Amino acid sequence: MRTSLLTALAAISADQESHHQLLHPLRQLHPSTLHQQRSSLTNAAALRHMAFIGRGGGSDAGGEVKVLADKKIYSTSANNPSSVIVRGGDESTSNNDNGDGNTSILGLSVTPQALATLSMATCMSLHYLAYSLARPATMTLFTSSRLGFGNSKSAYPFAMTFISPMSFLLLLFYGSVLNRQGPYLALKSTTIGCAVILGLCSALLAKLDPLVESNANLALLTKYIVGALFVFRESYVQLITSQHWSFISSVLTPNQSSTWFAPISGLTSITSAVSAMGVGKLSSLWGLQGVLGVAAVFLGGSVIFGEMAYSIADKNGFNPADEHFRKKLSKANSSTNKNNKEESLFTKARDVFQRVPTLWALFCEILACQGLSTLLNVLCVTKVSEVIPDDTERAGWMGKFFATINILSCILQFGVLPIASSKTEPSMLWKGMPISMLVMTSLLAFPKLTGGDGNGDPSLNMVASAFLVMKTLEFSVRRMLDEMVYVPLDYESRFLGKEVIGVLGYRFGKSAASLALSALTSSFGAMGLRELSYFTTGAAGVWLGTAWRLSNLVPTRAQAEEAYEKMKKDS
Repeated sequence: MRTSLLTALAAISADQESHHQLLHPLRQLHPSTLHQQRSSLTNAAALRHMAFIGRGGGSDAGGEVKVLADKKIYSTSANNPSSVIVRGGDESTSNNDNGDGNTSILGLSVTPQALATLSMATCMSLHYLAYSLARPATMTLFTSSRLGFGNSKSAYPFAMTFISPMSFLLLLFYGSVLNRQGPYLALKSTTIGCAVILGLCSALLAKLDPLVESNANLALLTKYIVGALFVFRESYVQLITSQHWSFISSVLTPNQSSTWFAPISGLTSITSAVSAMGVGKLSSLWGLQGVLGVAAVFLGGSVIFGEMAYSIADKNGFNPADEHFRKKLSKANSSTNKNNKEESLFTKARDVFQRVPTLWALFCEILACQGLSTLLNVLCVTKVSEVIPDDTERAGWMGKFFATINILSCILQFGVLPIASSKTEPSMLWKGMPISMLVMTSLLAFPKLTGGDGNGDPSLNMVASAFLVMKTLEFSVRRMLDEMVYVPLDYESRFLGKEVIGVLGYRFGKSAASLALSALTSSFGAMGLRELSYFTTGAAGVWLGTAWRLSNLVPTRAQAEEAYEKMKKDS
């Protein structure tokens, strides 16, 4: 494994030399400082003053300011004070062994871009390790007859309807921090905040657990806490994941992404599989509350590697945050925006979606995909709770189930997808996923196709197999294709449009499907698993339609590389 990772780093490094150095604006200037100085930015003298403050020193000669702090050169022409030209990057050679900006690892020369990518991939892997601990723990607590909602068939769909509102609140918080402080602090704030919530819930449930049998009010409170925790865990994962991928897609080129996005996802599959297989053991030692506590520790610890990735990018002149602060500075310096209010998150998102039609098609595809995934999830959770009533045994089964998904995803990500994606256009892979699921759900809904009994409910093996294929495709093929869409796009598409799609698209799809199930249950009574399986086939057909439309909009590998080069040149 270590050899394959180092080989990946070397390959990325060799390709990155021709794509080095993004624009490097005055990122140390806080947005509030930009706002305070807006009126003075219309002349070169004020801009020179801000540059002097922001970078710790400077000199004025020939109508141009050159700020030399940290060996980075910033210049602005007195004839055009609104433009900021950034040249170079950190020229120091003290942090590498080769004197050319690269780092030597076991004899392999690794570029800063590759090292930053590996750091962020590690951050994402720890995030998924924590999530893979929290997922079976919260699902088991939710279906617990003692602490949760037992075998209630309506509780799970009802809880899923709250995922979109919770995701919406998290997105608002992210958008606020992103706008004021940039992508790094947005990642840090959201990650630490989610880790704290998991830790607090772990401690609170551990305190309430011994009291629920003797106090009915505390038992009801515990049930509400478990329900809220379940909704929160479903909501936060994509918020943080999208930020990891936004950074990585800002560093790698389209050709590199088609080769290395799958192995990078494979790292998350490895850590997820390891943690999922350990859920049963951890829960027997420390209880489900202890599993949540461990998840909180790993999630909080992932921030270290995220900070490392941004630090490497910052020192070497390819920090994605630079583009954010350059846009802030440009708007602050524009006379047309002098008296305008700051645009809201959704105004910016609307503009991005209108400008990039591929994002809207991707949003619709995600709604359909997550709708199908939710239906299969409801089927699986309901069937497992019927077949395996014991909480600890069910937690172990769920952990092994998701570990199997991650192992299969890992095999695809390391052994199949790097080759397949380099030889097959993304449009073909987009079409292949829903076609596969249309076959699986047809077999689930119509067992007579395989010679089975068409009268009873589908078996646990059939339900679990369909759900396993769906999640494996999601974690491997679809995740890679999803991230490849953003690589040739601009900053706002990667850090704003992506987050709106990732958070609202994924979660609204789940909530919409759950709300529809709740409405049907309220109108016609509880539906059996056989009836639910029919809906999965219809959902697979809808997914196929949206994926087909998206496949006609995504660029080929050659077109993506051309668009990427143009974007870098224009920036």
